[in-house]
Amino acid sequence: MNKIDQAMLAILEKRLELSKLNYSDENYDDVEEMLHDLEDDFNETYGDELEKILEKVHDKHAPESDVLLPTAYLAKKFVETEDGEIEIGKKEGVEVEWIEDPAAAARLVLLPAPVRVLLITPKKMEIVFSSEK
Repeated sequence: MNKIDQAMLAILEKRLELSKLNYSDENYDDVEEMLHDLEDDFNETYGDELEKILEKVHDKHAPESDVLLPTAYLAKKFVETEDGEIEIGKKEGVEVEWIEDPAAAARLVLLPAPVRVLLITPKKMEIVFSSEK
């Protein structure tokens, strides 16, 4: 696994850890601070590269929507399956104005291993970028 995948997985794992804590938990602030540090480091290290990819995806699928920081496209909540895969819900990532149906609740999600961008529409989930291609 390469460094960008490891960095994304670290953020996803920290988000999962944070989602299991209550605001009143004594560790909540520390975990949240660690998450923000991971996100800042990720955007600083990989932001330019990923923003170029996201710009191309936006240009093709959602040209009316602004490109955000790469960490905005990472899932906030997910389920890790027994075989180590990540399952995400249909409300993850960033909502975009999909060129094929602007009224549809379409979303773009950034996932690791391999780095890929999913376009989630009411009808399907499609990989619109993959580092393996």
